[in-house]
Amino acid sequence: MSASDVSSGSGGMRAPLDLAHLARHTFDDRDLQREVLALFETQSAIWMDRLRQAADAGEMGEAAHSLKGSARGIGAWQVAELAERLEADNGEEDSRVPSQMARVLTRDLEDALAEVNQFIKTFLEGVG
Repeated sequence: MSASDVSSGSGGMRAPLDLAHLARHTFDDRDLQREVLALFETQSAIWMDRLRQAADAGEMGEAAHSLKGSARGIGAWQVAELAERLEADNGEEDSRVPSQMARVLTRDLEDALAEVNQFIKTFLEGVG
């Protein structure tokens, strides 16, 4: 499967990962794509764990910021958008307790990230 094989997923649905973006940023090098995607899987798990364990809104915002950057790097736009919204929500909070919106966004982010990671697993099986 190449980056040009999947741009919007099946049935007109948007794929959870922009493979054209990934291909541009990895010079369409499949080995580099595998390495970058494997690194994203590892790093995103760390950032999600930090989100869940955050002691306050500031820590939550910092973890969301890092996840946002990683997601943008590989073209996981929905994950990046949710992380950006979570970062903004926590940037406005001056509380030790995350807002209700932050909890909802975290659950949505977990779901979106699970979808991206499943897509990555399928993609990597195809390029292996």
